[in-house]
Amino acid sequence: SAEPSHMTSTRSRIHGARRRAHRPPVAPPAKKRFVAISGIVAFAFIVVFAIAPPPPPSAADVLVAQITGHAQSLTTSKQIADPAITRDGYSANPGPKTLAASGTNYDWAKLVMLSGGWPTSTGNITVMVRWMRQENGPPDWWNRNNPLNNGLGSGGGAGLGSYANLVIAAQKVAENLQRNPVFGAVRAGFASSAPTNVIEQAIWASPWASSHYANGAHWSYAPVPTVTAPGGAW
Repeated sequence: SAEPSHMTSTRSRIHGARRRAHRPPVAPPAKKRFVAISGIVAFAFIVVFAIAPPPPPSAADVLVAQITGHAQSLTTSKQIADPAITRDGYSANPGPKTLAASGTNYDWAKLVMLSGGWPTSTGNITVMVRWMRQENGPPDWWNRNNPLNNGLGSGGGAGLGSYANLVIAAQKVAENLQRNPVFGAVRAGFASSAPTNVIEQAIWASPWASSHYANGAHWSYAPVPTVTAPGGAW
């Protein structure tokens, strides 16, 4: 027999509900999945940075904090005078070019000391200019570019030779004193800046001059004037 129409309608709704319950879920579109995943990742980054510890302070920050927290001050009396400060002195010896440019008999004496590696002390220079005076005299101490009448390398016997210039002449005097054992006391006196009388006695006793300067009797102690040689002599 035929069922009533309301029962048929009810049974159809039950069967439709059962079919919909067993139907697999429909996946959301790809675009919606991407948006959802992006939101999750962004949220994860926010959470990570929110709970990450702050970076450690830099060395400059630590120093500033140390100075700020341990600041010190010093107050002094206005009656305290500033102490005197003593600084080390310094000096410099002129080189051959400077001495040649100045060009005096005292400069040549210093050039001999420099060539021999000896101090340009006041005593050493005093002995040298006195010695030069005994050989050629101050007015023309550069005579033949051989102020001490040195025979070594000058090409003339008895010290009557000459050199190309006064720089070479100074080098040859130092070389003669250094290489010849008979001048050992002279170079030792210059090396130690011995008293002038000690060096002079060593010169008199040496064979530099056959007269030995009369053992000092012909040695003058008058001040030696400063005389400049012609530029061509250097």
